[in-house]
Amino acid sequence: MLKGRARGLTLIEVLVTITILAILSAMVLPIAKTSLRREKEVELRHDLRQMREAVDQFKKFSDAGMIQQRCLQCYGYPEDLMALVEGVPQVGAMDKKLRFLRRIPFDPMTGEQSWGLRSLQDDPNGDSWGHQNVFDIFSLSEGTALDGSKYRDW
Repeated sequence: MLKGRARGLTLIEVLVTITILAILSAMVLPIAKTSLRREKEVELRHDLRQMREAVDQFKKFSDAGMIQQRCLQCYGYPEDLMALVEGVPQVGAMDKKLRFLRRIPFDPMTGEQSWGLRSLQDDPNGDSWGHQNVFDIFSLSEGTALDGSKYRDW
């Protein structure tokens, strides 16, 4: 046994280890990005479903005569998203408001609390909102989903 020889790793062993770690991290990074994107898509679908169900519930209560409409051309739909959060007076109980959402969620794809809206009177394929009522809600993101569809079309 040599007395002057130090114990440790050689330069080649360190380089091989670093190369292996670099290859593994390069393989994991796309998987992590896809997983993060998939989570955002699930959140977007959930938020859209939640808001659309609130609009449908508002329409159901309006058609049943349980809430007072403030808008003549609303056809039983809320006049804006804030009507779902702030609530509307319940018929027969002026001090009680029916609320359909706790808050307007953030769009996970844009990171903003703004959404695309369509009125019942608007073109179903158009992007402009006529401000008469809220019939449909969509994401303002220009991105494409993992399945190839546009987020705006969800």
